[in-house]
Amino acid sequence: MLPIGARSRPGYYTAGIVAQPELPGLGRPKSGRSMPETVMLTGATGFLGSAIALALRAEGHAVRALVREGTPRDVLQGAAVEYVPGDLTDAASIAAALRGADTVIHCAADYRIFVPDPRRMWAVNVAGTEAVMRAALAAGCRRVVHVSSVATLKPRADHLPATEADAALPEQTIGPYKRSKTEAERLVLKLVAEAGLPAVIVNPSTPIGPRDRRPTPTGRVILEAARGRMPAYVDTGLNLVHVDDVARSCVAALQRGKIGGRYILGGQDVSLAELLGHIAALQGRRRPVRLPRAPLWPLALASEGLARLTGREPMLTRDGLRMAKTPMYFSSAKAERALGHRARPWQAAVAEAIAWFRGAGMLA
Repeated sequence: MLPIGARSRPGYYTAGIVAQPELPGLGRPKSGRSMPETVMLTGATGFLGSAIALALRAEGHAVRALVREGTPRDVLQGAAVEYVPGDLTDAASIAAALRGADTVIHCAADYRIFVPDPRRMWAVNVAGTEAVMRAALAAGCRRVVHVSSVATLKPRADHLPATEADAALPEQTIGPYKRSKTEAERLVLKLVAEAGLPAVIVNPSTPIGPRDRRPTPTGRVILEAARGRMPAYVDTGLNLVHVDDVARSCVAALQRGKIGGRYILGGQDVSLAELLGHIAALQGRRRPVRLPRAPLWPLALASEGLARLTGREPMLTRDGLRMAKTPMYFSSAKAERALGHRARPWQAAVAEAIAWFRGAGMLA
């Protein structure tokens, strides 16, 4: 597994009600605008992408989603979204989707901790990002939001929250996902500097919440813990944030983000022990047992070997053990000031995630 998860930043919480304030500069299109702005969105049928699509519609934007043929769209059922067939590896389809679009939010990514062949991940996360950015330049889009990740940042050895200043070099990252996202982010920044790409970068921490149908690596941890199938863990730390709070701030970045700026979109820092203990209490289950890292390396290797044979994602990997060594804590102070980013308590996000898994029949 990727054990991801003590120290908490203040939650945005009042009298038991999650506060959802209006963000200055956002809202529905002003009365002076004759037509809603069209936003081309990649990754719209995914976990974070679907939340962004719903946030855009809530703000009155028209959403044009680039989707692969055959991709399930159930998480956006009933939403007024225009679907355009295409793929990040097909530059012509990206250009077609961008015709008439005012802005772009590029959210699509291959998010897996273990991949037997990293080349496919690089083709999507790096080459696909370049294709979207160059197509946006050619189309004359006025603003682009690139949804990166805190995977591009170095967790601090002193366990203090990392900031946008703690950028990692690709060779300093662990695993193909983090490396590919770091390479993609640097590519975007290069196009900003050298080609005038009007891009803003947002770095979500660990989004959790409803509509995680795949699920994501962290969603899988929550799901397996809720099922009672995670008897043990290796402790670490992560920053948990409700997926809808990340989505609102991605939309805010369209209007309020500074070109070339990077903004961490996080919530609260939480240890994996606290997260799993909380889920056990919610579900009436026994708390899992903490294990040391050292004896687990052979098991991780065997787990990866089995994954190659079965095609199933492993719960324990060597990269996961490497990442667990340093808590992945982050500060969203910059986004709070510049974008009005607010995060509800992580416990509310966990509860909504479990409720959605139950409603989707995934807890059985």
